[in-house]
Amino acid sequence: MDIIYEIRRRHSIQKQSISAIARDMGLSRPTVRKHLNTITEPKYEREQPASPKLGPFEEQLTTWLEEESKLIRSRRRSAHRLFEGLQEIGYIGAYDSVQRYVKRWKSSKHGPKITEAFVPLVFQPGDACQFDWSQEQVELGGVLQTIKVAHFRLAYSRQMFVVAYPREMQEMVLDAHSRAFTFFGGVPARLIYDNLKTVVDAVFVGKERQFNRRFLTLANHYLFEPVACTPASGWEKGQVENQVGNVREWLFTPLARFTSFADLNHWLATRCKELALRSHPLQTQRTIAECFADEQPALRPITASFDGYVEQMMRVSSTCLVRVDRNRYSVPASAAGQAVSVRITADQVRVVAHGEIIAAHSRVFGRDLLICDPWHYLPVLEKKPGALRNGAPFVDWELPKSIRLVRDKILKQPKGDRAFVELLMLAGEAGLDALAVACELTLEAGVVSAPIVMNELRRLIAPHLPAAAIHVPDGIALTIEPIANCHRYDYLLGANNVH
Repeated sequence: MDIIYEIRRRHSIQKQSISAIARDMGLSRPTVRKHLNTITEPKYEREQPASPKLGPFEEQLTTWLEEESKLIRSRRRSAHRLFEGLQEIGYIGAYDSVQRYVKRWKSSKHGPKITEAFVPLVFQPGDACQFDWSQEQVELGGVLQTIKVAHFRLAYSRQMFVVAYPREMQEMVLDAHSRAFTFFGGVPARLIYDNLKTVVDAVFVGKERQFNRRFLTLANHYLFEPVACTPASGWEKGQVENQVGNVREWLFTPLARFTSFADLNHWLATRCKELALRSHPLQTQRTIAECFADEQPALRPITASFDGYVEQMMRVSSTCLVRVDRNRYSVPASAAGQAVSVRITADQVRVVAHGEIIAAHSRVFGRDLLICDPWHYLPVLEKKPGALRNGAPFVDWELPKSIRLVRDKILKQPKGDRAFVELLMLAGEAGLDALAVACELTLEAGVVSAPIVMNELRRLIAPHLPAAAIHVPDGIALTIEPIANCHRYDYLLGANNVH
């Protein structure tokens, strides 16, 4: 616009000719004539930057974008992941070209995106941590599964922690907090949440909330203040909202594959430490790990761990079982028909009666599964030995090889069921290892029967007498030792001959 103004000023004010203006300003006369007729500011259409290196790969990139547009958003690759995919098939160009192409393709499909304005937030060290859940897909043990991932993010240092679970339940929330505080090495002053059902029971006007009582027990134990966001106001915890998308791209795309949740969570914790080596978004001269080192002393120290269980009162069935989350777990037969407390954690099911833990099982997450401890049913076997052959707790009981061999032989003998049950009852006190050794000794002897096994087992568990010498006091020592007289036996022999 400055050139147009100068041309018009020279021609209209200084009365220069077109040729003189063209000569003085180094322009052509047609250009001078065009600008003399220009009043408004000219608008230039920007040409799309050429991408010669991307050209041969545009067809493949378009195919990927069209295929992934049919997937759910969490399974779509970001522009950077697409760039990495192109590199694998020979692309040597820049990432910017791929990013611009992806942006143009999405705009042509969905139209321009409306940007919403927000207020930047500032947090002090140790002040706040943001929490959220996400849903991801992984392959565990060769099976594709949809899992839930708990996200934590310290608002000052941006240090993150993520942990995966099969489901999003209250016991998972409690366990995730304990793991996060252990990872951080302390507890922040506030934790910011959505209005999760596992955290908030009721939403009132403004910021008033009725928090879940069990969750408040967690907050009371660690002494942090829970803060619930305004409904549909995710920007109040925008850091962790952005983290969900980033973690999906960094850790779960392409598909993560592990053998178990334990391996997956160990890897996630390691990656959280590695990702902390990136630059801090605000303090660009420092890493997230360095900022976290400054924030950690401001966190409240952990004085004791929290037992994050959810408790339910149940009645034990006549088959010595309690039902938890569509699965059944065994309880000692002595508790059949009684009311017990079932404490459910993220990875365990504990049964409590009269203030004592009477059963503990690793938690499973299938459906209609039966988890039995055979020892819980020994008192029942004592009265019903026939249940040994087809009882569900005993059919798949993994016994040592020597015990299985002896069992198979004894069950073929008369009253073998009851005889083997008696061995199990004795092994309940001595342990399976002692019974396995007794069975090995019996097999070596070549004759297998319940009495022989029981004799060997009793010999193994019998207490050993001390081999210490007997000390006799000096006051009762013999002064004259008696002389052995064997002739007295001749008298007895003679007496017997008389009779």
